[in-house]
Amino acid sequence: MVSDNTPIIVGLGQFTERLDDPNYAALSPADIAARACEAAIADAGEKVRASISIVGAIRTFEDSTPAPAAFGKPDKYPLAVARRLRIEPAVAILDKASGQSPLTLIADLAERLREGKAEAALAFGSEAISTIRHLKASGESRDWIETLEGQIEDHGRGLDGLIFRNNLVHGLTAAPTVYALLENARRRRLGLSREDYAAAMGELFAPFTEVAAQNPYSAAAIAPMSADEIATVTERNRMIADPYRLKMVSRDQVNQGAAVLLTTVGHARRLGIPQAKWLFIHAATLVSEPDIIKRGDPGSYPAAQLSLEGALETAGIGTEDVSFFDFYSCFPIAVFTTAIDALGLAPSDPRGLTVTGGLPYFGGPGNNYSMHAIAAIGERLRGEPGAYGLVGLNGGFQSKYGTVILSTIPSEWPGCDRERLQRLRNEAEVPPVARQPEGWGRVLSYTVTYAKGAPVRGIVLGELDSGERFLANNLDADVLERMAEQDLLEQRIYVTARPEGNRFALDRDAVRRVFPPTRPAFKDRYEHVLVKRDGHLLEVTINRPDARNSLPNAAHHELAGIFDAYEADPELWVAIITGAGDRAFCAGADLKTANSGAPMPPSGFAGLTSRSKIKPVIAAVNGFAFGGGFETALACEMVIADPAATFALSEVKVGLFAAAGGAVRLPRQIPRKIAYELLLTGRTIDAETGLRYGCVNRVSEPGRVMDAARALAAEILLVSPTAVRLTMQSMREAESYADADEAARAVQFSSAVDSLMVSEDMAEGIAAFSQKRPPIWKNR
Repeated sequence: MVSDNTPIIVGLGQFTERLDDPNYAALSPADIAARACEAAIADAGEKVRASISIVGAIRTFEDSTPAPAAFGKPDKYPLAVARRLRIEPAVAILDKASGQSPLTLIADLAERLREGKAEAALAFGSEAISTIRHLKASGESRDWIETLEGQIEDHGRGLDGLIFRNNLVHGLTAAPTVYALLENARRRRLGLSREDYAAAMGELFAPFTEVAAQNPYSAAAIAPMSADEIATVTERNRMIADPYRLKMVSRDQVNQGAAVLLTTVGHARRLGIPQAKWLFIHAATLVSEPDIIKRGDPGSYPAAQLSLEGALETAGIGTEDVSFFDFYSCFPIAVFTTAIDALGLAPSDPRGLTVTGGLPYFGGPGNNYSMHAIAAIGERLRGEPGAYGLVGLNGGFQSKYGTVILSTIPSEWPGCDRERLQRLRNEAEVPPVARQPEGWGRVLSYTVTYAKGAPVRGIVLGELDSGERFLANNLDADVLERMAEQDLLEQRIYVTARPEGNRFALDRDAVRRVFPPTRPAFKDRYEHVLVKRDGHLLEVTINRPDARNSLPNAAHHELAGIFDAYEADPELWVAIITGAGDRAFCAGADLKTANSGAPMPPSGFAGLTSRSKIKPVIAAVNGFAFGGGFETALACEMVIADPAATFALSEVKVGLFAAAGGAVRLPRQIPRKIAYELLLTGRTIDAETGLRYGCVNRVSEPGRVMDAARALAAEILLVSPTAVRLTMQSMREAESYADADEAARAVQFSSAVDSLMVSEDMAEGIAAFSQKRPPIWKNR
């Protein structure tokens, strides 16, 4: 016997609308979800409808991104479905995106039922991607906008752990590209040729096509395919991203919905739901992976192995006890790393590795595929009382894995095992990563992306000889052609960091031919900046007064080049940066170009915020210094402010944060509590307040900020430029020590001291002092 409050699944529903259906009605996602929900309610019995007080929805693809929906959408998707079902729920949930979300949602509902917060709950999801594309191609339109009253629990898009800037810069945006990189990493571990691995992928997926061909809920009618048909590249089976052919890739053109109805044992008895329909959750586990570049072996899936083995352990069974499996199958590797590598099953296992036909053949309805798998396995289990079924759910880029084990055998709700298993995964060592790699390395994995059958981009996951991981793209067309034609695994390559992303070639000379070393130098003219030399002083003026000196992407690169040249020029000892006009120093980024996709230079915002400087820069703040403007000032060694100057790290007011060093430098330059206040509110402070807090050195007379900055520069120009540089070096080195005494001891043995002892300026300074004359500095 189990407790009356034990959550169970009592209703299963699926619905598919094909374009060639005689009664095709071009249903919206909410309509499709409602059809699936009606099927689940009918499965459990109409009496249950009145007691459904919680509804939970899996996000559609259109709800998973900020992009506008093609034909509009309900503002509260779960309530739109509930309205169609004539249900007024007390709680409506919109769960996170990603393929493991059906289990996340079901576990959430199960826990609420166990706690007595509801008597019955409905989980569902849907997609109408096929209809949307069909209508757009036909020039038709629909109005699917709905505005509903009531509140929902919006759990957010849940894209954390899935999107990383370094990956986006190098083209790891679409699922086929990322999975292809993981797939080739697995091929490297197994030591297989491209041809043998392609054949293995075909053999894995051929049985899936047979299941999909018999499934009435498949997105489209398909015929079984042989392993050769899946593995052979043809005009109708073109390359998408090496090693993937079209017929190996998840099918997103679907109109599919699935729903699962949950209640408790006690309530099921009261409603008279036959016990033969009851499905008990014997195990539920969820584990996450780090970014792909931080995985020890990108071709394995330790999180999935922990999830699968943990679920079997919780259920008290082995793989031999499981009668039905469904492994998430967006791409071959999602099955290889779980069913084959983790559990030791064979592709030809007579039980099969899918009950639906898999995402490339049955259909991949967005984040909701595994709701279909749970519904399909539930039907099988009812037909074989006492059997066990296992569903493996994969999210992101093999980023999140969940396992659920079901049976008609009574079992208490075990809860969802997350924290314990995640701690085990987190114990694994994380390889170091080089964001700006330079030098020789080897290829751990790679892929080539294709458009209309032609290669367009090469991507490498590599490892430097120093052991650091990196991502890089092909240097030129010659490298891309080599990648498309030959196996690049374990190939020696040379990689270099560029503002637009890392680039690699098969030899260093090729890199140097494309990117020949150049000595930093000033240009005669700049588009956004004015430059003036006055002896050993450099004055840099951001020249966009009409835009409050906000910086477009091109200006960052101009400033980066200017400060590169300043650092390299032995005759320049001090620099001042200011803004044109009397209104603004710099009002931050020019938002018109901020999202253009152009990369920031490695030296950061204004060419300063990520720079390790060897010479001092003074900020002459003559007005607004907001966002990146304030971060630029914080990156300077000294700040002189006009009385009218104002400062703010206002990024939080537009949903951003001060990522160009502001969140790091401000707490180190002013009292920590005050820094938190300014960073978390975006509040503005004036020049006198900045002086009091310590992020401003001096406040000038009104309108005389440049005079004051030049006066400070003149003081610095009187002393040894060599000593200034080496002082800055020792200060930077000392910052890495928390203990002041330890830092002081370390600086005594710094290379700065060695350099100082052999410098001409040191000898000149001592000589001039003893001879009672002004020193003549040589900056060497």
